[in-house]
Amino acid sequence: MKDKNVVFMGTPEFSVPVLEMLIEKTNVVMVVTQPDKEVGRKKDLVYSPVKKVAMEHNIPVFQPIRIRRDYDELKKLDIDLIVTCAYGQIIPKEVLDLPKHGCVNVHASILPKYRGAAPIQWAIMNGDKKTGVTIMFMDEGMDTGDIIKIAEIPIESDDNVGTLHDKLSILGKDTLESVLNNILNGIVIGIKQTDDYTLAPMIKREDERLKFNDFGINIINKIRALNPWPLANILIDDKEIKVIEAEFIKTNSKGTGHVVEISKDKFGISCKDGIIYLKKIKPFGKKKMDINSFINGIKVNDYLNKVVD
Repeated sequence: MKDKNVVFMGTPEFSVPVLEMLIEKTNVVMVVTQPDKEVGRKKDLVYSPVKKVAMEHNIPVFQPIRIRRDYDELKKLDIDLIVTCAYGQIIPKEVLDLPKHGCVNVHASILPKYRGAAPIQWAIMNGDKKTGVTIMFMDEGMDTGDIIKIAEIPIESDDNVGTLHDKLSILGKDTLESVLNNILNGIVIGIKQTDDYTLAPMIKREDERLKFNDFGINIINKIRALNPWPLANILIDDKEIKVIEAEFIKTNSKGTGHVVEISKDKFGISCKDGIIYLKKIKPFGKKKMDINSFINGIKVNDYLNKVVD
């Protein structure tokens, strides 16, 4: 496959194993990734993880602000296949039509479930028991193309978005590798997706707030789905506390959304069917800490019986 010219489009760490596999197996002639970001007060430019790998291998990097309007660099290339994985922009038809064997995408869900930007988070948040990756041909829609192959894995009770992200990143690489030769030889026939799809939109700021008028398992799932990024949060007296880990104990509960228990190592908030005990948190303006450290630094009466928003 080293005689096959491949363009890779991706941006975050999730995409790196796929790119590294393509570099090993094919001739990657260009990497397309999102523009560099300005970070911090000094506005230092930070490269995407994918760009760093491309530069290590002396592969040309193309970073259009809007690929819908800026793709002339790709038209200059002789491309056998375009592979995308968490690139972050919609690919226009003019680009989809460039490669001899089409464009394929590595998507972190079992399509047609969870089309969109945040499939891993929504799978955990919704309490799914399994997830996976889909290798598919791309069309002009958002994750609507014909399916080439699906691989599944269980979602373990201790998985969060970080652990599941890493598992699916490797699974995506392995699954694409298993069908890559057939794709490049034009002997793969995609299967059309069914119409029973669901969406996985980007996580918004309002999605991060925990609601305690819900069942405990749903609250725990949300905490897992947002750990380690962007993290779930609560408000007590208008002070934000990010919740990293928590435990649910099912019990009779009077009311919801109140701090009902504070002891040496317990900080409990009532929910619909029990109590959520915070285990690890990040108070506003402070470092991450276990709940013992937090309790040692507060006055119990300042928090006990307070409403949690």
